[in-house]
Amino acid sequence: MGFHLWHVAELSQIDDPLEAAVTAARIAVADLASARSAPGAIFAPIAMGGGGGLRAVGDPATRLARWLNAMESGVFAALRRLEEIEVWAATAERAMAPLSGKTPPMLRDIFTSWPLVSVQMAERLTGAHRATAQRNIDWMEEKGLIREVTGQGRYRMWRIVETRATEGKLIPDRHDGVRGEDLFDIQAGRQ
Repeated sequence: MGFHLWHVAELSQIDDPLEAAVTAARIAVADLASARSAPGAIFAPIAMGGGGGLRAVGDPATRLARWLNAMESGVFAALRRLEEIEVWAATAERAMAPLSGKTPPMLRDIFTSWPLVSVQMAERLTGAHRATAQRNIDWMEEKGLIREVTGQGRYRMWRIVETRATEGKLIPDRHDGVRGEDLFDIQAGRQ
């Protein structure tokens, strides 16, 4: 909600949402630090649910309902993505079992933790030589575990190849059949 209040207070131009988003994230982290909570920011994958939750159009009830729907859709999209990563990690572990050394399992962990990985990043995070990191990445690409996404000769980046095995799993569109718009009716009924 602080994201929308930023523009109401006219602290930056309406077409510049980045400053509002960064400030909201910094406030969230500061609140966690002062509460001596677990480190990290409060994260809501609203953008994964579409941009509707960030539109500042309509009355407050409509805006809140739209935000809640985007939040719910984003959470389900993030959960699906995490399931895809888990399936990929299990597949990669089986495929990489014949490889020896500490670099292959470390690379697998890096690819499950980062959306894009470069050889330089793999080299630094594994502590392996660049040639070793490149050889293992080439092996993973050859086996179909990862794919190169930049299409460049230099500054190449790889990402996991999703198995799409999770598409067959039952993930409901709504966890309980309640839409964001209905929350106001439910709340009114309780009063």
